[in-house]
Amino acid sequence: MESNFSLLEAFKQTQHQVTHHGKRNIQVLQDVLSHLDGQLESDIYGKGTIIEDFQTKIATYLGKEAAVFFPSGTMAQQIALRIWCDMSGSKKVAYHPLCHMEIHEENGLKTLHNIESVLLANKDRLIDLHDVLEMEDDVTALLLELPQREIGGQLPDYTTLESISTLCHQKGIKLHLDGARLFEILPYYQKTAAEVCDLFDSVYVSFYKGIGGIAGAILAGEQTFITQSIVWKRRHGGDLISLYPYILSADHYFEQRVHKMTQYYEGAKELAAYFNHCHGISTRPLVPVSNMFHVHFGFKREQIEPLLIKIYSLTSIGFTGKLNEISNNECSFEVSIGDQYDNISKEALRTVFDMLATEMTLLQSL
Repeated sequence: MESNFSLLEAFKQTQHQVTHHGKRNIQVLQDVLSHLDGQLESDIYGKGTIIEDFQTKIATYLGKEAAVFFPSGTMAQQIALRIWCDMSGSKKVAYHPLCHMEIHEENGLKTLHNIESVLLANKDRLIDLHDVLEMEDDVTALLLELPQREIGGQLPDYTTLESISTLCHQKGIKLHLDGARLFEILPYYQKTAAEVCDLFDSVYVSFYKGIGGIAGAILAGEQTFITQSIVWKRRHGGDLISLYPYILSADHYFEQRVHKMTQYYEGAKELAAYFNHCHGISTRPLVPVSNMFHVHFGFKREQIEPLLIKIYSLTSIGFTGKLNEISNNECSFEVSIGDQYDNISKEALRTVFDMLATEMTLLQSL
């Protein structure tokens, strides 16, 4: 615990961090509100110009008939799968073993909705067409997460995605997109959001990850599906009297950043190459397919933490505030490129990675 705290504090004290958009502090909201008329009416229980205009805007961007704003993606996705299960009469849904619902939601889908999960593929690879072909017959819906975060943000090729979509539609299986990072994958696929979403019956997108808003999510699909989603949103307690701080920040940063996803993607590829040139370090995937990837060290966390703290203090450039222990001899951290990466000069990057490469070589010689 003490080592983790020390690394986090060293990271916070650096002048530049390679990841994300900046500190998640109150300034994030102040920047949004500073240019708005204070007399602008708020949304009230899901009604009003602020929320309705934003929902229509994002539905159009995603190529769907309608959309509804949720305070959280966890709520939105559980509701989406509940609706598909109620429509079919089967309580089975399929997804990856490292799906957010399976490992981060305290069994919410099972406990709140009595829905059974069918796990496809194994933890180390993506779901492929063969997995769907071999899937149980009574599965109502298949959830695909693009990119698959827990294995470094990997993506299937687009042809595989199209084949899975076609197969699901032929079998009457609803296909749901966990698109928490949908905006971030569009440069790799060279597709519009609407083109990707056309393969799916329902779509969830987040507004605090690559977009950098405070919180909030959109669930989109056909009008009948969204009408039911609104009812379930009320049942889940998601219909707050007002959601405007989330909506306004989502809209503001969407406009600021959705067109920068190619910039973030190119930055991720450049940064991953720097890491991969250091002995004992590799990225997953080797070449990123979005603005995110994982960095793996072939050493114990206790060996890498003091090394990073030393580099942070000498260069004032930070990579991460937390290392995850993979095994006794491996640790890792996640990178997500945002606005901050381009604030670091190329000369400074070369300096910090020359130092990292030297320290890793010394560590290997011990």
